[in-house]
Amino acid sequence: MKGFLKTVFSLLILAIVVASCGDFMSKDEDSILSGHLTVGVDNSYEPMMQSQVEVYEALNKYADIQPVYYPESKVMELLLADSIQAAVVSRMLREDELKYFKSMNRSPESIRIAVDAVVLAVHPSLRDTVISMTQLERIFKGEDTLWSQVIPGSKLGPIRIVFDNNGSCNARTVMNRFNLDRLPSTCYALNTSAAVLDYVHEHQGSIGMVSFSWIADEEDSTARANRAKIKMMAIVDPTNDRYVTLPRMPHQGYIYDRSYPLIRDVYYIRTGLRGTLGTGFANHLIGDKGQLIIHKMGMVATQSPTRIIRAK
Repeated sequence: MKGFLKTVFSLLILAIVVASCGDFMSKDEDSILSGHLTVGVDNSYEPMMQSQVEVYEALNKYADIQPVYYPESKVMELLLADSIQAAVVSRMLREDELKYFKSMNRSPESIRIAVDAVVLAVHPSLRDTVISMTQLERIFKGEDTLWSQVIPGSKLGPIRIVFDNNGSCNARTVMNRFNLDRLPSTCYALNTSAAVLDYVHEHQGSIGMVSFSWIADEEDSTARANRAKIKMMAIVDPTNDRYVTLPRMPHQGYIYDRSYPLIRDVYYIRTGLRGTLGTGFANHLIGDKGQLIIHKMGMVATQSPTRIIRAK
């Protein structure tokens, strides 16, 4: 009995010590659960990152995470200048960027956290909302500039393509997909995804390019309002042998099986400072809570969240 009481007493002392340690922690102390972290985020992932930060800070009261939203190209510029400690973008670090960080005795890491889709948003009045990758390629190469070249008999006039920014991941996704050195004169940048959705809602002859996460969350009032402003185009991809005749919308199932053609991976990049809040936030993003948020935002989680159900 004395041994049992001694064990219980020891556990109580340990619990008190652990709890008291938390009282001495502060946001000025760098650890995986505390400190300050500035994360550069491509504008496409603003809704997702706002949710991630809110949840992480609610769970870790000594963590102070400041997301800053810029086009992807600007985010990478800040990361390489060491002005931010982490980034959320749609590409991995290139070999030259890896070498640069290693020259600073860093061990940078690109962690895949999601798979996302680029939505082709059009005016709600458009009836024919199916387009092929072949037609899209002609549009982005500047060969087809009128709606009548895409939809016979259309009177919408010139095709106007709107992005959030020329340096965004949306623009780069399209340029990579069609092997473009530059975008045609029919493309315009409007600075934010919200501005793109508003523009499409007000201009019948436009095609807006935004991340699916801006319109996918049925429980979020802002996402529902964004979705109500536009229609999504379905895409037929003749290069995909399995789905050659089937138009695909940017839904989670078609992002997951990669039959929707305009998809890209999303990465969290940390610059190699271990034992800091950047590591703790990375663990959150690929953990159950972070991945559930990604799933809720309409993207595909790279780590399947698990539930254990006990059957009797």
